[in-house]
Amino acid sequence: MTKTLLRAAAAAALLTGAMAFGNAAFAGECPADKLVADGKGQADQGKAAKDVTDDVLAAIDLSKENVAAADHQFRMRRLEIQPGGIVPWHNHADRPAIIYVVQGEITEYASICAAPILHKAGEVSVDAGRSHWWMNTGKEKVVLISSDILHDPSDMNM
Repeated sequence: MTKTLLRAAAAAALLTGAMAFGNAAFAGECPADKLVADGKGQADQGKAAKDVTDDVLAAIDLSKENVAAADHQFRMRRLEIQPGGIVPWHNHADRPAIIYVVQGEITEYASICAAPILHKAGEVSVDAGRSHWWMNTGKEKVVLISSDILHDPSDMNM
């Protein structure tokens, strides 16, 4: 039941995000010929967070909402990744996220793709069930807005 509620909340967040960002594109996906089983794509390189800020802008305790998802928060964050900056390896098995690229270009290294994935300003990434890390390989700061459903309280940001 909780998984169904989380999926419904994620779908609602996706729809809300799509409406809020108007012409946002769902580009920057893994090419069909590079899509692989989870764990067969890009791997954890052991890179630590570098030159990234991650600020929670707002959060809603979902246990107090109609979905009644105990121990879950729906939150929105702003991440800024400087050139060469890294968002370290993390998992979305229990934390679905929708990420809008506000500014810049960033490369994702995902467990479900045999090649790096480039995300550009104006695009949206839907992350559910996979592991990945991101790196700003460009020359300008990248700004992301991430909305996710948090379950693990020790996973406060990344």
